Amino acid sequence: MCKCEPGGDARPCYPSDLSDAAWAIIGPLMPARDPAKGGAARKYGDRLVLDGILFVLRSGCQWRMIPRDLLPWDAAYRWYRAWTADGTRDRIHDHLRELVRTAEGREAPPSAAVLDAQSIKSGEGGPDRGFDAGKKTTGRKRHLITDTLGLVLVVAVTSASVQDRPGGRRVLARLAAAFPSVGLVWADAGYANRIDSNLLNWAYEKWRLVVEIVRRPEGAKGFQVLPRRWVVERTFGWLVRNRRLARDYERLTGNSETMVKIAMIRLMATRLAGQSACWSNRLPDQAA
Repeated sequence: MCKCEPGGDARPCYPSDLSDAAWAIIGPLMPARDPAKGGAARKYGDRLVLDGILFVLRSGCQWRMIPRDLLPWDAAYRWYRAWTADGTRDRIHDHLRELVRTAEGREAPPSAAVLDAQSIKSGEGGPDRGFDAGKKTTGRKRHLITDTLGLVLVVAVTSASVQDRPGGRRVLARLAAAFPSVGLVWADAGYANRIDSNLLNWAYEKWRLVVEIVRRPEGAKGFQVLPRRWVVERTFGWLVRNRRLARDYERLTGNSETMVKIAMIRLMATRLAGQSACWSNRLPDQAA
C-alpha cells in the first residue's frame, strides 16, 4: 500500500499511475480553481483523476471498470471530457512538447515534420468506420504528423476507408494553421506517386509546405528502415503499447484523438522526469 494522493487514504499504486517526479511537471500546468465561481470543494484531486484516465489508457479497460479504490468511473470520465473541451489537454500536451524539444537542444517551434498514417481495427461501432482495402483492415485510420523527435504535432482520426492523400490534406491544413514555422514535411509514397502529385502541389501552393517523398530503394524487398520515415513509425509503436490504442475502442473520433494526446503527455512527462516509460505491468522483482 502506498499513499499516492497527498492527505488521502492509502491505496494500491497501479503501474499506470504517474510518479511523483512526473506529477511535479504536470501538476503546475493543471487549471487553477476559480474561487469566484463558488461551488462545493472537489472530492477528487487532479492527480487522482489523471491516474484514473491513465488506468483506462494503459489497461484498455472500459471506463466503468476503473477500480473502485481509485475513483468512481464517472468522475474520471467527466473530467476527461471537460479537459478536452476547455483546451487543457492541448495546452499541457503542447507545453510538454516544447519542454522536451528545448531539453534536446532544439528550438521550441519545429521547422520540419514527418507525415504518415496507420490503419487500426476498431472495437466499437459509431460513425467514421470503414474498410482499408490496402491493409485489409476494418476500422479507423490515424493520420499523424510528428516533429523530427517523434513528438506529435497534429493527429486526425478518420474512417479507414479514407485514403492517405485526402487524410494528408486534412492534417497538413491543421499543421499549417498551428505551426507556421514548419516548412518541410517528409512522407511516404502513399501520399504521391510519379503520376499524381496533386497533394504536393496543393501543399506548396496553398501553405508553402514542401512535402518530400521518401521512397523505398529500387528492388528492395521486405522491411526497410527508411530515412526520416522511421521517426513517425516509432511514434506509432509508442502509441500501440497502450492497450486502449492497440485497437480503436472509441465511438467518437474526437475521443480517439484525445487518447493519443494523453499517451504522449504521459510519455513526455516521464521523459522530462528523467525516467524511462514502463510499458510492462511486471513487478521489479519479476524476471524480464
